Amino acid sequence: MTDKDLHPSSTHPPLPPTQEDEQFARLRLLRSRRVGISTYRRLLDEHGSAQEALKALPEVARAAGISDYRICPEGVVQAELNAARRAGARLLVEGEAPYPRLLSDLPDAPPFLWLIGDPALLGRPMISLVGARNASSLGLRMARSLAAELGEAGFVVVSGLARGIDAAAHEAALPRGTIAVQAGGVDIIYPNENTALARQIAAQGLRLSEQPMGLQPMARHFPRRNRIISGLSRATVVVEAAARSGSLITARDALDQGRDVLAVPGHPMDARAAGCNMLIRDGAVLVRSAADVLEVLPDEKTQPPPPRSKPPAAPRPETPPRNQSPVAKLHAQILSRLGHAPVAEDQLIRDLQVPSSDVAPALLDLEMEGEIQRQPGGLLSRSA
Repeated sequence: MTDKDLHPSSTHPPLPPTQEDEQFARLRLLRSRRVGISTYRRLLDEHGSAQEALKALPEVARAAGISDYRICPEGVVQAELNAARRAGARLLVEGEAPYPRLLSDLPDAPPFLWLIGDPALLGRPMISLVGARNASSLGLRMARSLAAELGEAGFVVVSGLARGIDAAAHEAALPRGTIAVQAGGVDIIYPNENTALARQIAAQGLRLSEQPMGLQPMARHFPRRNRIISGLSRATVVVEAAARSGSLITARDALDQGRDVLAVPGHPMDARAAGCNMLIRDGAVLVRSAADVLEVLPDEKTQPPPPRSKPPAAPRPETPPRNQSPVAKLHAQILSRLGHAPVAEDQLIRDLQVPSSDVAPALLDLEMEGEIQRQPGGLLSRSA
């Protein structure tokens, strides 16, 4: 598509733009330099259509002191559409079905969403479940339990496809429905270790992003993503979070959006629980099980959907740094799974997916080094 196609020269009156032309122009307008969501909406309101707004944009930029302004080239947008076609992605425009009503209520709702997977999930009630990337074994078990039970109750579980709590929630929710909100392009999987999970979600759930196709995620993209995670849902549940973390940003977004915030309490000496304990101190609902979450949403009428697939495989252990020896890697994995709340040794071994013959000497090493403590009943915990 070219400018000539959009504005053909003819002796006849120009035909009104087609819906496809207008959608192309809107995407081009939003992708233009210095056009954020608020500017995009203002230009559409002032000029009536994206094509008219594009005509006026250079003069608007000059009035703002930018003399060399160029709108987004048509080829850039066409390349994005071609990339979406190759990835099997669908463009969802705000105001069109099935764009979620709760998300559209936000003042900075995304004008476009790229989707890969089942868009019908956007029409069901959703709950967001987020937490720490370096999650403890107990935190991962709690995330899986909550996600599975909320799915059984009819909710779609929304999270951010990060390692740790996010991944555990997605995996457990897959049979009933899960949505992954991505910080980069919907065709870019981050982190790489969640590639297999992302493909499962595309096949059985839904991945979505407001970012252009092919965009590699950067630090500044994650807070923008978090507002969509909370904005899709009536409530956000935080399982584990440090005092300063992306999960707390999501919780603050939820509060700003008028949504319920809930948190799972943790041991006061575990840094991964500090954020959740702060949220509860400040008024967040304390969560012990999915029943506590459902009690906050008594007016949600949900019907448990049929299973979407067989239960997901057991979660994979986190990938340790490459520059460590095998023994050091195992030590790091064990410590990442343990917190100050005791965990059964056999449960730890199952979570690690490492032979018990390898775990036993590693536990002894860590105990001798004072890193972990054994407690009655075969329980283990991090040392204070």
